[in-house]
Amino acid sequence: MRKVFIVEDDEIIAGQVAKHLETWQMKPFKAHDFQNIIGEFEKAQPDIVLMDLKLPAYNGFYWCSEIRKISQVPIVFLSSADDNMNIVMAMNMGADDFIAKPFDLQVLTAKIQAILRRSYGESIAVHELEVKNVRLNLDDTSASVGDNRLDLTKNEYLILKTLMEQQGKVVSRETIMERLWGADEFVDDNTLTVNVTRIRKKLDAAGAEDFIATKRGMGYIVGEE
Repeated sequence: MRKVFIVEDDEIIAGQVAKHLETWQMKPFKAHDFQNIIGEFEKAQPDIVLMDLKLPAYNGFYWCSEIRKISQVPIVFLSSADDNMNIVMAMNMGADDFIAKPFDLQVLTAKIQAILRRSYGESIAVHELEVKNVRLNLDDTSASVGDNRLDLTKNEYLILKTLMEQQGKVVSRETIMERLWGADEFVDDNTLTVNVTRIRKKLDAAGAEDFIATKRGMGYIVGEE
């Protein structure tokens, strides 16, 4: 399990990123003492650092240069200040990438995995997604709740995978239907409802009651606090 050090003073953003990375079998560490980032870095011993540019006390450029004095760990800047000068400075400081805010969590995950592959020369294989007490096996398209295994149809698997990848976020019915059947193919809206109902029954029977919540007029969500 790869460790990710998140240096972000916006607690909402840091929390969302951390929660999403846990789904992809990574172990996040959020910075808390922005006067002592190096101390927290050495304690976490991360495999990659996500660094905000604007931070209390010292900015991300400063901490990037300090980390580079003691480590060559990959560093990715996350910032809304994405003008060319900041991007050039970040790269000159030794950053490995620069991602502009607001960013898509799926894109962030893909970039992190690509950098880890390049940096450590290994395949970062993700074999399951986990949200709360539900695990989705990406190898055999089954799910499990504790010791209870759930066999899923292709559509049930794709629906659950789509929702778990976006845990904590509402996913519209349109998004799910496009993921399953493509944008150009007409599908009765009731077909999705039937599939979601089947998944819920299987999850309820296995002990994961109310795992999929409905947001009326919006879509579905899993992993909501």
